[in-house]
Amino acid sequence: MEEKKFKRILVTTALPYANGPVHIGHLAGVYVPADIYVRYQRLKGRDVLHIGGSDEHGVPITLKARKEGVTPQDIVDRYHAIIKKSFEEFGISFDIYSRTTSEIHCKTASDFFRKLYDKGVFIEKTSEQYYDEEAQQFLADRYITGTCPHCKNERAYGDQCEACGTSLNATDLINPKSAISGSTPVLRETKHWYLPLDRYENFLKEWILEGHKEWKPNVYGQCKSWLDLGLQPRAVSRDLDWGVPVPVEGAEGKVLYVWFDAPIGYISNTKELRPDDWEKYWKDPETKLVHFIGKDNIVFHCIVFPAMLKAEGSYILPENVPANEFLNLEGDKISTSRNWAVWLHEYLEDFPGKQDVLRYVLTANAPETKDNDFTWKDFQARNNNELVAILGNFINRSMVLTHKYFDGKVPACGELTDYDRATLKEFSDVKERVENCIENYRFREALKEAMNLARIGNKYLADTEPWKIAKSDMPRVATILNLSLQIAANLSIAFEPFLPFTAKKIRAMLGLATVEWDMLGRIDILPENTQLAEPILLFEKIDDSVVEAQIKKLNDTKAANEKAAHKAEPVAPTIEFDDFLKLDIRVGTVLECQKVPKADKLLQFKIDDGLGGRTIISGIAKHYKPEDLVGKQVCFIANLAPRKLKGIESQGMILSAEDADGRLVVITPDTPVAGGSCVK
Repeated sequence: MEEKKFKRILVTTALPYANGPVHIGHLAGVYVPADIYVRYQRLKGRDVLHIGGSDEHGVPITLKARKEGVTPQDIVDRYHAIIKKSFEEFGISFDIYSRTTSEIHCKTASDFFRKLYDKGVFIEKTSEQYYDEEAQQFLADRYITGTCPHCKNERAYGDQCEACGTSLNATDLINPKSAISGSTPVLRETKHWYLPLDRYENFLKEWILEGHKEWKPNVYGQCKSWLDLGLQPRAVSRDLDWGVPVPVEGAEGKVLYVWFDAPIGYISNTKELRPDDWEKYWKDPETKLVHFIGKDNIVFHCIVFPAMLKAEGSYILPENVPANEFLNLEGDKISTSRNWAVWLHEYLEDFPGKQDVLRYVLTANAPETKDNDFTWKDFQARNNNELVAILGNFINRSMVLTHKYFDGKVPACGELTDYDRATLKEFSDVKERVENCIENYRFREALKEAMNLARIGNKYLADTEPWKIAKSDMPRVATILNLSLQIAANLSIAFEPFLPFTAKKIRAMLGLATVEWDMLGRIDILPENTQLAEPILLFEKIDDSVVEAQIKKLNDTKAANEKAAHKAEPVAPTIEFDDFLKLDIRVGTVLECQKVPKADKLLQFKIDDGLGGRTIISGIAKHYKPEDLVGKQVCFIANLAPRKLKGIESQGMILSAEDADGRLVVITPDTPVAGGSCVK
């Protein structure tokens, strides 16, 4: 249990980006665990707010709008509505689900920036950026295309070449073109404001590394890695016409960078919900602030946003940031661009009334400490073998037998046997076990404890067999069913945070109007002679044909992606054979591989090239873990002029192929060859 006590709890969930619907990866990583935590706190009678909303600014939304020929507002309106409705139907119990295009958010974000500006927190920097003279606007990196200086791919973006994976600056591109007008952009000076994260480095080290060693290892470790590498100033503004305008004279055409704007949405949404007393949730030290996020947002919520709050000076800092890892789908990474996902709104249509089945499976497979996998066969098995056969079966049998022998009224509990007492002892500490898990963000383990209570109930009924003694010992039958119904009442409490729709059905059948967490573990929840409702089945078996249809949908998606991948890119301009002969392509063995500090996309290789070894930098960090490449043989260009990347001299280029979804696959020989072997 937690040592520090708080008067209230403020829970925020990562704002889903409003350029697409929500999928099961989002649910497993953020929204289901947050909802479990919030529902539990409400059962405890605590003052808790659950804040959510859509993130509606940024370049990807403008790109999607331009592609569809609509406005950015059209895009965010469409997806905000889809996301909000899906959450409501799925039972994610937000106290408010708002958006970052709201008037109150724009004012809150603007005022926040202005306070930091007036305090002299920001650094002003002038730099040269590309400007489209025809469109009369500065260009974000993704609005600039050109030829990659490394692999000569003619469709590289201003931030990365997706052919070779190299991180780029827009000014690195050869023959840059504006994606808006197609014209050649020119360099113009532009001024932006930067948050000097380096000034808060010592504070963050003490606050996180010394003050929050209880954080999940994946969160603490990522924070430590960033802090050990050293923090750098980060731009809080950009040249764009979609977002919250920078509230400074002379900043026309500039908006707040979405990373700065979005987390302030937690504050503005709280203000929208509680206009009169929102500050006690954000500025009172007796409020516990908890951010539920995925691992891709750890840095923003543990380092950047706390630095913003610290710089402002009047806000509390998060007490915990229980970030989850990623959920894969059928052994493959979820990809929105490849449509490799189970979308929540589609699930709700395909499986009406089965919200709790998905909630159960996602919690049981929660990627709490490492990436985990969702499969439709596992979904089916957990439904049929656990929800139907254990939880649903116990509740149904207890109800049916009570109706059969006692006209649906809770019978009196007589003298307990040693077996009765042993059974009761088994679940006497279930409350402590479940709440300890939830308080420490171990929701998967908490769910197991709740399901164990259903297993205890099932075993109790199976062992006592009241149907066999009904003719000879009705007082004993009464005691058995009374205890079974008390266990059922306990289940309606224990499962409330996890399976709210099911818990509500159980309470309705038992005639329980309301319950509290502190009732969990009691055996007198249902008074004698309480009239029970007619029993209903809580779950139904899912047939093979149902999951096979879902698997077919995914396989059809994969086939479509593979078909699209077979549409080869146009052949590059013809070269002479002598030009090809200039390339010295060789095979080498990876001796060492590690991530390049402060570069999300770069890996540093030590290659056995048969000539004493060499270092090569490659932009494939998003596609491979360093440890997976050690010992692997790779093809590389050996006579490429050395080039410094992040201060490290790269002595060649590792060759890889790009598939339809942009995934890079390293080129390797079929069988091992000697290091330094030439490719001919």
